[in-house]
Amino acid sequence: MRALILALMLAATPALAVQPDEVLSDPALEARAREITAELRCVVCRNESVDDSNAEIARDIRLMVRERLVAGDTNAQAIQYMVDRFGEYVLLNPRATGSNLVLWWSGPILLVAGLGLAALAFRRRRAAGDTAALSAEEEARLREILDR
Repeated sequence: MRALILALMLAATPALAVQPDEVLSDPALEARAREITAELRCVVCRNESVDDSNAEIARDIRLMVRERLVAGDTNAQAIQYMVDRFGEYVLLNPRATGSNLVLWWSGPILLVAGLGLAALAFRRRRAAGDTAALSAEEEARLREILDR
């Protein structure tokens, strides 16, 4: 029973891919490095942070971030270094600037447009339903088709 509980506990915890030889000796710098690498996307694994990825490139990125922090970079400078090197794709939460604004705003704009079109179609259908009665000739033809 204990083995089952231990296995479930291990499965429920996130498996960080950071290796012991990557960890910085300064706990404050290591905490900053973890904070930064949690915001960076593995360029191989897609939608997995660099901290969680076991890919070789993720290890390289983790090491580069730590090198930048040891060199004296701020968190923003270290992140910008990675963006300059890999592009905005490396950010798990892309910035809402420039061409990314199209992506940020297209969802809400399309939602509002879709709701507007649905409301317009509903109003037209309701208005057309009041005046669109079948003529006697159309009703006779409909009964003929349904009786077959």
